[in-house]
Amino acid sequence: MSSIRKLMIAAVCASAAAPLWAQQCNLTVESNDAMQFNTKAITVPKACKQFTVELVHTGKLPRNAMGHNWVLTKTADVQAVASDGMSAGVDKGFLKPGDARVIATTKLIGGGERDKVAVDVAKLKAGEAYTFFCSFPGHSSIMKGTLSLGS
Repeated sequence: MSSIRKLMIAAVCASAAAPLWAQQCNLTVESNDAMQFNTKAITVPKACKQFTVELVHTGKLPRNAMGHNWVLTKTADVQAVASDGMSAGVDKGFLKPGDARVIATTKLIGGGERDKVAVDVAKLKAGEAYTFFCSFPGHSSIMKGTLSLGS
């Protein structure tokens, strides 16, 4: 096979794989009025430089009654971040302003709303335990899941 033909085949394969890589680096997470996320575990491909999470609130209740956000921290920090955020109030998404333990977060949204956040994959370490959760008071005990860096 000629080297030009090999290059053409490689280029076609690479361009076909690009949309697949892009899809793997984006994820939609749904939340609802029953205090649930539609996923309990996320694996971020190491090939992603950024991983984007779009949170969609499929319910109907407003954010001050049943608001949800998607917050990412190390697993060891979840309880402290949730507790410290309670007094921050709905307008601050029940997160302490400037909390360095928060790796990424969407804004607090109500029924029918959506928001996105891009996670810098360079901030994630293989073997580290990460948890995503909703910081609305009382939600983090139910609305949570694990996030890991894949291979």
